Formats: sequence, C-alpha cells, structure tokens
Amino acid sequence: MKVLMVKHIMIEDVVTAKVNITIIDAFKTLQEKHVGSIILIDDAEKCVGIFTERDAIRMVANEVPLDTIIDQVMTKNVSTIGEDASLDEAKRLIISHGIRHLPVVNSKGELVGLLSVRKLLDEFFGLTTSKYC
Repeated sequence: MKVLMVKHIMIEDVVTAKVNITIIDAFKTLQEKHVGSIILIDDAEKCVGIFTERDAIRMVANEVPLDTIIDQVMTKNVSTIGEDASLDEAKRLIISHGIRHLPVVNSKGELVGLLSVRKLLDEFFGLTTSKYC
C-alpha cells in the first residue's frame, strides 16, 4: 500500500509576504487571494511566521490599529513539516497544535508548500465545494 506523503497533496502556490507589511495589507491579501493564511517570510525566503483568519479576528476584537506592522502580531515559532512526511504525521501535528495551516519545507528548510485542513478535507472527502468550508 502506497503511503501518501505531504508533497502529494500540499498546495504549491503559497501566498507569502514579507514581515514589514501592515495588518490592513494582510487583510486585503487574505480577501483578494481568497485564502485563510499568509506565510510570512524573511529576506532569505524562510518561513518566520503565519497570519491567519483567526489572527485577523483577534486583531479586530482587540482593536489593534490596522497600520501595525504584521511582525508585531503574527504567529511566530510556526510548526512546519517536511515535504516527505506522511499524512499521518501531518495529522498528528495539526491535532496536537490545534492548527489549520501547516507550512511545508524541503530538506534545506525552504518553504515549498502549505498543507491545510481544508485541503485535506477536499482531498479525502471533496468537501471544499460545500458551503460549510
């Protein structure tokens, strides 16, 4: 039986941004690109943070000024997974960390994709066409 690996179903066209954008820029990117997360990268193209829809809600609820630089509010110390990892390993990480978006890196630590709960649901159950996702 063939083991499905992260690289088989990851999203390869990842929405990224530099850490010097503002919260309002992040909001606009989420909306314009129709995505649930932005991977924040440094000048070396390494993943240094993530900003998600959950973060956006938190910013609004806490009345954080929208001109705040994203580096100050993004989730840091992001969990990542290797592209050759199994989907079982990805599932364990997603569940244990309570996350919906898991950046995928290659053996050099470079961002190569994104695994999301939505993508997993779509892959196995065809649910993203549902009005509930």
